[in-house]
Amino acid sequence: MSCPRCGEVLQERADRVPEPQTSALGGAIASGLTSSQLRTWDAPAPPSPSPFPLPSLSEAHVSYGGFWIRALAALIDGLILGVADFFLRPRVGDVYALIALVGDWLYFSLMESSSSQGTVGKIVCGLRVTDTQGRRISFGRATGRYFAKILSALILFIGYLMVGWTRQKRGLHDFIAGTLVVRT
Repeated sequence: MSCPRCGEVLQERADRVPEPQTSALGGAIASGLTSSQLRTWDAPAPPSPSPFPLPSLSEAHVSYGGFWIRALAALIDGLILGVADFFLRPRVGDVYALIALVGDWLYFSLMESSSSQGTVGKIVCGLRVTDTQGRRISFGRATGRYFAKILSALILFIGYLMVGWTRQKRGLHDFIAGTLVVRT
């Protein structure tokens, strides 16, 4: 008899009568094999990763940013960007919409991927944006999160309202980008 994986020749005990086995380990114990005679090829395969992995952040130690505190942070950011728009709009003319889009994108993406992990509004409210492992997000992930917010708004703001009823207080844009908003 040989190993099905590596082809190593195995020796069988002559005095043993093969019994039906329910598992490799159970059969080895019933037949009297010692631990040195057990081979690793009978070990079960490691479980396959879940298609929806749970965050590794310890639930007992994490406080998520809920709907109202995030709404306050968004209001603060809106006031900051509104003041900038007020002074910028008369000076740039027809290209205002493009400049405003690029400016808003850079504001959110650069701030959320920085060491502060949040915009001015989030910092004031004691929030930070992390990935599902609790680490700082990259500029690319922050960019994806910013543009996913457009989708959250387009579906009647339901993507934002999801923050109020999901367990980890995640909006649609957080699910798409793989991010969490946690309290500091």
